[in-house]
Amino acid sequence: MKLSLGATAFALPALHFTKTFRAALPAPGVQLFTFYSVLDADVEGTLKRAAATGLKNIESAFSKKGDYYGLPAKQFSALLKDLGMEWRSHHAFGMPFKTPPPNLPPLKNLQENLNEIIEDATAGGLKYLVAAHLPIGTGDEVKASLDVLNKSAEACQIAGIQLIYHNEPADFKNIDGTTPYEVFLTQTSATALKFELDVAWAVKAGQKPEDLFSKYPGRFPLWHIKDLSKDYTTVLPVGEGVLDYKKYFSLAGQSGLNYYFIEHEAAQDPITSISKSIKTIQTISNS
Repeated sequence: MKLSLGATAFALPALHFTKTFRAALPAPGVQLFTFYSVLDADVEGTLKRAAATGLKNIESAFSKKGDYYGLPAKQFSALLKDLGMEWRSHHAFGMPFKTPPPNLPPLKNLQENLNEIIEDATAGGLKYLVAAHLPIGTGDEVKASLDVLNKSAEACQIAGIQLIYHNEPADFKNIDGTTPYEVFLTQTSATALKFELDVAWAVKAGQKPEDLFSKYPGRFPLWHIKDLSKDYTTVLPVGEGVLDYKKYFSLAGQSGLNYYFIEHEAAQDPITSISKSIKTIQTISNS
C-alpha cells in the first residue's frame, strides 16, 4: 500500500506548540503531485516558480519522465538545493498495479524494487520514504500489504531511512471487523513504521485527526494538508474550505509533526493555490 535500531534518531524533535507557535511551525512544503499537469514539461522552471512562493520542503511522487522528473536522485536533490529547497520525502508505490497506468514508464514499487528505491533515497539524502497506494480492498490484500510494510520498514531502518504510510479514504473502511489503517497502526513497530496523515482524506472518511493524534502520539511526523468543500467533493486551497487547520496545527506536537506538505490534486493554477495555502498557514501561525 522488527529491528530496534532507533530509526527516528535522525528525525527532528517533535514540535511543541507554545507561545512560540510561529517559530515552531515547519517551513512550508509541497507534494509535487500538485504540479503533475505541468512539472514534467518544465521541471526547473516549475520548481523555480514553486520556490518563489516560499516553499522550502519538497516531497516527490512519480513522474511521466521516469526516475525523479527525468533526473537521477542525486541530481534532483542538487537542483532543489540550488533553488533554496530541500528534498525531504518521496512517495513510492507499495506494490505493482494490477493494471499499470497508461502512458507512464515502469513504476518502481517496494515489493519488487525495494533495494533500488532505498539506494536512490540514500543518494538523494532523503530521510523519509512514503509507501502509498497499497491494495487494501480485502482482508487478504490488507495482510499482503502489511507484509510489504513490515519488510520494507525493516530494510529502511537498516539504511537509516524512516518508512512512512500514507492514507487514502479507503484506509478507514471496515474490513473483517477492523480497518486497514488500524491494522497498519497496531501490527507494525511504532518506530519502524510511521504515518503521513492526509488530514483531508481522513476527515472525509469520518475520522477526527485529534483522536488519532491522542491515541497514537508521535506516530505522524508527516502530514498532507489540503482543504475540502462543505460536501467534501472538491479539493480547495487551505483556508477556502471547511477543515479546521488551526485546531490541527495546535496538536502538531502531540502528533510528532516534522514536516507538512501542501497538496492540491488537479489544481487549475498550482502556484496560485499553493500561495493561498501558505498565506493561510502564516495567518494561523500568527494568531
